[in-house]
Amino acid sequence: YKNRALLSRVRGQVCCSCCALGLLVRSEGRGCDAHQYLGYPCGHVFLTCCEEEEDLSQIPLRRKQKPRPTVLPRKENGGCSQQCSAVAGRVHCSCFPGFSLMADGRMCEDVDECATNTHSCRPRERCVNTVGSFVCELQVTCPAGYQLRNSVCEDVDECLVRTHNCGLGFVCENTVGSFMCKPKQKCISGFTQDSHGNCIDINECSSLDEPCGSGFNCINTVGSYSCQQKIIMCSNGYHASPNGAKCVDIDECQMGTHRCGVGQICHNLPGSYRCDCICLLSNSFSSILTDVNECWRYPGRLCAQTCENTPGSYHCSCTSGFSLAFDGKNCEDVNECDKKPCSQECANIYGSYQCYCRQGYFLKEDGHTCEDIDECSQSIGNLCAFKCVNVAGSYQCACPPHGYVMSANGHTCRDIDECTTGTHNCSFGQNCFNLQGSFRCLSFNCPANYKKVSDTRCERISCPANSLDCQNSPTRITYYQLSFQTNIIIPAQVFRIGPSPAYSGDHVVISITKGNEEGYFSTRKLNSFTGAVYLQRRVREPKDFQIDVEMKLLRQGTSTSFLARIYVFITSSTM
Repeated sequence: YKNRALLSRVRGQVCCSCCALGLLVRSEGRGCDAHQYLGYPCGHVFLTCCEEEEDLSQIPLRRKQKPRPTVLPRKENGGCSQQCSAVAGRVHCSCFPGFSLMADGRMCEDVDECATNTHSCRPRERCVNTVGSFVCELQVTCPAGYQLRNSVCEDVDECLVRTHNCGLGFVCENTVGSFMCKPKQKCISGFTQDSHGNCIDINECSSLDEPCGSGFNCINTVGSYSCQQKIIMCSNGYHASPNGAKCVDIDECQMGTHRCGVGQICHNLPGSYRCDCICLLSNSFSSILTDVNECWRYPGRLCAQTCENTPGSYHCSCTSGFSLAFDGKNCEDVNECDKKPCSQECANIYGSYQCYCRQGYFLKEDGHTCEDIDECSQSIGNLCAFKCVNVAGSYQCACPPHGYVMSANGHTCRDIDECTTGTHNCSFGQNCFNLQGSFRCLSFNCPANYKKVSDTRCERISCPANSLDCQNSPTRITYYQLSFQTNIIIPAQVFRIGPSPAYSGDHVVISITKGNEEGYFSTRKLNSFTGAVYLQRRVREPKDFQIDVEMKLLRQGTSTSFLARIYVFITSSTM
C-alpha cells in the first residue's frame, strides 16, 4: 500500500511538470510537436496542456506579452527536477529543451541562448532570453527626438523629461521630434521677438508710414525713435519754409524790417529790398544829368534775385546757396555737397543742403557730425544670447571662445559637437561624450572577474564555489551618461532603473553606493519593480559626478544585484 501511494504521488508530480512545460511552449507560440520526444505519460500530458484551450485572461502576462516563467517542482521521481530515466538500473536525470543539467546532476537551469550565442536571431534582431527559450525582437533605430517603445518610435517630450535647454525666462513647448523655447513675457513696446524668442529693436523709421512730419528727419533709437527738425542754412534775406524743405524769400517791406527812410518807398526784392525816392523837380529849366537807377525803374525784371545799381548801369548778384548764371541775370542752385560739408551723407536742396546719418548713427546738434549709437548699452531686450559687442554703426553678437559657433541668425550660439566633428582629443580606447560647449573622454573598463559584452556593459564571470565576495558582487555593470544644465528645477528625476523583463512578484531595492558623498542625489522606489534617482540639491556651477546605483532584485526567493555606473554632467545654463 505504501509503495502504491508513493508511486501515485510521483506520477502526479511528473504530470504537473510536463503540463507546465506544455503551457510554456503554447504561450511562446511554438508548435506542440515536442511531445514526440517525451516518453509516456509525459508526452501525452504535454500535448494535452499544449493544445488545451483555456481562459487566457486568467494567465498573467507582462506588458510586452512575453511569457511569465513557470515555477517548476524542485523534486521529482528519483530526485530529478524535470525528466528521469533508468540507465543500467540507476537513475539518470535529464532536462527539457532550453534547459541544462546542473553540476549536482539533478537540478535543471535555464540556458541563456542570447549569452551563449546559440539563438537563431537575424543580424537586425535583438535576442531576449526567456525561461526555456528566447525571443527575437526587431531592432529599430529612432531619429533624434524620438525613443523606442514597443518597437515603435515615439516622440520624446523634452519639456516633460526636462532634457531641453530653455533658459530662464523661457517656457518649453514640445513639438514633434523637437521642442521650442518661448519667452514667458512678451517684449515691451518698441521691441519684437525673433525666431529664437529674443527681443530685438523695431526700426520705426522704416516700418512706419511717415513717423515724422515734413521738415523733420526720423532718427531710430533702441526701443523708440525721435524726430529731428531739418536744419537748412539760408542766406541773408531768406528763411526756411514752414515745412523746412527749402529757403524762401523774406518780404522785408511787409514785415517792416526794412530801413527805408522818410519819403522813400520800400520795394521787396528776392533776398533783399530797395528804397525808392519820391523826386520832385523844383526848376523846370534845370538840366542836371542824373544817373538812372535801372533796378528801381524795372523792379524784378532785370535780375532773378538781387539787382545792384552802378553808375550808368546795374549788376545782378545771387544770395548764398546760388551762383550767377552765364547770362548774368539768372541764379543757379549751388550743390554744397560737392564740398563735403557733412561727416556722412549730404542731400542738396534748393538754396542749401541737409546732412543726415546712416543707420546706427545719429546727427549731433551741429547739424554736420554723425555719432555712433551704442546699441549694447542702450538695449532693453536681449540682443545677443551670450555677449553684445558694439561696432561702428551697429553691433555684433559674440560666442564663448571655445565649444560654440555663431548660428545663422547672428544672435544665438550653437554648440559644437566635438565627438561628431572629430575635434576632440580622446584616445583610441576612450569614448567621446558631447556636452554643451565642451566634451568628455570616458573610459568604460570592466573590473577583474568581468568580461565586456558591449561598449557600455560588463558581465560577471562565473564565481568559484568558495568565493563569497564574488557571488555577492553585481551580476552586471552598465555605464550611462547624463547631461543637465544648472537651471534644472529641483528635485528632478534623472534616472530610472528596473529589471527587464520584469515579472509578477519581483521586488527591487535601489541605493547609491558610491559618488554621493555631498548628498546631491537621492533614490526613491516608484513601485515594487522600479526605482528612480533624483537630483535633490541645486548645482550652481558646472560640475561632474560619477555615481554607482545598485539595484538588488528579489525574484522567486533569489537575490541578484546589478550596478549602474552613471556619469552626470551639469553644464552652464547661460547659453
